[in-house]
Formats: sequence, structure tokens, C-alpha cells
Amino acid sequence: ELENQLATKSKILDELKQSLAFNGSAEQTPEGLSLRIPELCEMLDSIANQVVQLKTSMQSITEQWRVYDEAYAEVSLKTTRYLYCINQCKPS
Repeated sequence: ELENQLATKSKILDELKQSLAFNGSAEQTPEGLSLRIPELCEMLDSIANQVVQLKTSMQSITEQWRVYDEAYAEVSLKTTRYLYCINQCKPS
């Protein structure tokens, strides 16, 4: 499966290289480059928005894991206490 994933990634990388070579040769003029600037700015804004959304999601997930860890520790402690009590109360 890893080999298939590697082959797929390799193919995608080759396609990106070809696309970059095609775009690079066609738009090396100042006019061609100036047409790409707004597109790149839009992409940058989109990425920045995605990063903000990701940070918000990660903060929420981190908080949920913190609550889970606290609850797990409490349940684990109570379980240990109950098991200790059960073992101590067994008739010999």
C-alpha cells in the first residue's frame, strides 16, 4: 500500500512539475506575472483563513481532550479505589 501511495505522490509531483514548467514558460513577461499577482494574493488570503479556522478547531479539540483526560483520570482513580476496597473486603 505504501508503494501505491508513493507512486501516486510521484505522479502528482510530476504533474505539478510539468504544470509549473508550462506556466513558467508562458508567463515570464512582466505582464504575465502581473496578471498572476491578484490570483496569488487571493490564494494567500484563502490560506490565511484556513490557518485561522485550523487554529480555532485545534483549540477546541485540545480543550475537549483536556476534559477527556481529566474525566479519565477521575474514573481511573475511582476504579482503583473500588478494586482496592473489593479486594480488602473479601473474606479470607
